[in-house]
Amino acid sequence: MTQNIQTLKSELASMIEAANDLDSLEQARINALGKKGRITDLMKTLGGMSPEERKTTGQALNDLKDEIAALIRTQEDALKKQAMDQRLATETLDITLSPRPERKGHIHPISQTMEELVTIFADMGFTVAEGPDIEDDWHNFTALNFPPGHPAREMQDTFFLPEDPDEQELYAKKLLRTHTSSVQIRHMKENKPPIRIIVMGRTYRSDYDMTHTPMFHQIEGLVIDEHIHMGHLKGCLRDFCEAYFEVDDLPMQFRPSFFPFTEPSAEVDIGCSRKDGGLTIGAGEDWLEILGCGMVHPNVLKNCGIDPEKYQGFAFGMGIERIAMLKYGIPDLRTFFESDTRWLDHYGFAPQSRPNRALKD
Repeated sequence: MTQNIQTLKSELASMIEAANDLDSLEQARINALGKKGRITDLMKTLGGMSPEERKTTGQALNDLKDEIAALIRTQEDALKKQAMDQRLATETLDITLSPRPERKGHIHPISQTMEELVTIFADMGFTVAEGPDIEDDWHNFTALNFPPGHPAREMQDTFFLPEDPDEQELYAKKLLRTHTSSVQIRHMKENKPPIRIIVMGRTYRSDYDMTHTPMFHQIEGLVIDEHIHMGHLKGCLRDFCEAYFEVDDLPMQFRPSFFPFTEPSAEVDIGCSRKDGGLTIGAGEDWLEILGCGMVHPNVLKNCGIDPEKYQGFAFGMGIERIAMLKYGIPDLRTFFESDTRWLDHYGFAPQSRPNRALKD
């Protein structure tokens, strides 16, 4: 019987290996393991054997059954991969043809605004820096001089992730970044002054209404060098605001404020008019807050390995959706993310439209 089992194993293995498609493999499986299969037929002979022979032969047949089943699975996987490779090689889809040619694509106001921002700040000598959306507590809060117990660290304001037990304690607490300032920390730790960067990207906070969404975009700027002072900050922001809003001699005011990562800190307002219920940027009787800024706090420089006795700098930040709403008259922040093509038809930009003018010569 042992010799018969070995011969059967060889025959079945050859039949399985010869199966060149899934249908023939299924037929091989039925011939081997089906109700009337060859292994099943042998199993039916166990009843006429002596107890000792039944035990030995039964174990050998069970082993054969397992080995043949494993061969079938291996061959099935290989044939499925072969079939998929053939499909990938022969099936094509021409994605250059629009399924709805009557519709015209539009550039989203966020994309357009980001292009405008890059154009303007590039003329000032800024480069673009990038960083991860998933941050750790140290880069997002501690390095930026946020004290323990600060409201921004609370669960109701920040999207925290489960801690990683394999990480160092300093970096174990993960979160979705609440601002792009964490990229400034990473850049300062990896680069020596002078530094002149802007950072743009998604940020996340637990909030949702007409002027807040759980995910939104920010732009932040950072300049670190010797002898940098508040006058440089004011000149930079004035040039930016006049270029972005396309208003010459735009009225601006800096109001004292507080941010953990800058000292002194300020909120920036620009002049506007709300006559007849509208909003016009420029000379007028009202003010409109657009961004926060300040001189980089010495503690932040120390945390990044920069000597605050030799270097100082300024930073600023603003919401990209907010300045897009102000410039293009978009009333509700939530509509940016509702994927309504009618909204995009109205507020979107033609693909060939160029970003706003850069700084004046």
